[in-house]
Amino acid sequence: MISVAMCTYNGSRFLPEQLESITRQTLPVDELIVCDDGSRDNTIEIIRAFAEKAPFPIHIYQNELNLGSTKNFEKCLLLCRGDIILLCDQDDVWREDRVKKQVEYLNAHPNKDAVFSDALMIDDNSKSLGNTLWQGVEFVDHQQQKWLQGKAHEILFNGYVVTGATMAIRRSCLHRLLPFPTHIPLLIHDGWIALVLSLQDRIGFINECLISYRMHSSQQVGLGGKLEPVRMRDRLKRDREIKLAPIRDKADELEKIYLHLRDYPDIPREKLIKLFLRLRHYQRRATLPRNRILRISPVLKDVVSGHYRFSSKHWWLPALGDLFE
Repeated sequence: MISVAMCTYNGSRFLPEQLESITRQTLPVDELIVCDDGSRDNTIEIIRAFAEKAPFPIHIYQNELNLGSTKNFEKCLLLCRGDIILLCDQDDVWREDRVKKQVEYLNAHPNKDAVFSDALMIDDNSKSLGNTLWQGVEFVDHQQQKWLQGKAHEILFNGYVVTGATMAIRRSCLHRLLPFPTHIPLLIHDGWIALVLSLQDRIGFINECLISYRMHSSQQVGLGGKLEPVRMRDRLKRDREIKLAPIRDKADELEKIYLHLRDYPDIPREKLIKLFLRLRHYQRRATLPRNRILRISPVLKDVVSGHYRFSSKHWWLPALGDLFE
């Protein structure tokens, strides 16, 4: 049985196109579960009208209180009855063979509990933006090879490359994932699913754009923009506290993730070593002394050990910044 878990919130503008794309699947789904998080537009009316003609049953659940995307998806997944569940955003468009491709993958790989794909980026008018989701998050060939070598968790320690809207998951693994943590703001439901399953080597990918992923100003959760690199002259002029604030935030985030995973069942402890080393690296950077001379030794130690690669692939930039700012 195949379920679709869709979470909605004021999604009336793009919802009809998404719903129609689900009906056009070459492998039909068996049910659509919709959890609405308090929409104030006509989202519910659109879904109810669609349900009257849909070739599969649609079950609509309206939250009395706004849960937020992470807890809303948790609720939605638990309400699904399918053996395989496809996660679904309200504003994307599925390729006609998305369900077929992902079900075939999971059937052919019984050792995987989830699979995700790339996506074509589109605008408000469903026109291609000329790039893909994986290009945006830099999930390129060498990263894909590293994933296939069983090091997916190391990639995800560095950043989030799995988008929930492209993911299919076995219902049988949900007990190992729930409840989703909410005390780590940047680690939302799809990041948590991907991270845990990567540590268990239970998630794979399909190198195809199985959906069109819409970028627009009103989306509730989406890709963050890339940060502009800090120029050296700005590094020398800006207030030290401005530099340290994001480093402290990163250290705090990594500490929360590490402590949560350390106490989580079914996580191989040896795979958390890289996460611990990354955490300690950011903690050291956040507590470097104000005196530049006293910074030389700890910075050089992290340079020699290669730990500045945790901060950036251009590792020399944060290293120089730590020495001179």
